[in-house]
Amino acid sequence: MPVFAPITVASLLADLTDRLAALRDRAVVAIDGADAADPVDFARALAERVRTRGRPCAVISLHDYVRPASLRLEYGRDELSYRTGWFDYAALDREVLHALRERGRWLPALWDERTDRSARAATTSAEPGLIVIVAGPMLLGRGLDFDLSVELRLSEGALRRGTGPDESFTVEAILRHRRDRAAEADILVAWDHRDRPAVRR
Repeated sequence: MPVFAPITVASLLADLTDRLAALRDRAVVAIDGADAADPVDFARALAERVRTRGRPCAVISLHDYVRPASLRLEYGRDELSYRTGWFDYAALDREVLHALRERGRWLPALWDERTDRSARAATTSAEPGLIVIVAGPMLLGRGLDFDLSVELRLSEGALRRGTGPDESFTVEAILRHRRDRAAEADILVAWDHRDRPAVRR
């Protein structure tokens, strides 16, 4: 069983800022977390601190890489659909990870979840030293070659409490994906109590 050490949010962000600022060249970082963990907000707070170190840093929400509703809802709102067909991880790999490293370009968003239309985002040229933080659920275990990965882990109880009734079908998907995947985060954060998180040693 992993051993966790308590840490303040400020110290956690400071430590992660040091890790990101030390990354060489352009890099892609994962903040893996269920929506109930608010990984995008955490990623934005981290990106702001990284920028104060003089490194360009951008945030991508995985929800901007959803599949069209006709595909993700083809079999309804259930555990299997959310786990295997909701997000376009292959497009994320192609348009962000590979594009950034191979062509120095990246696509900030693919699909608008609210309007269910193309996001019409323009491919962006990457500044030297750019760090792109991708934040969202079930990023680990997808074969995505992140330079650094952080997991904001909620216990099953916290995940159920933090997930609204309309999204309850996502809980089993996240728990099953966590059980089944082989990949582990470089940095695992126990995130049930955000005012007093803990980091795996």
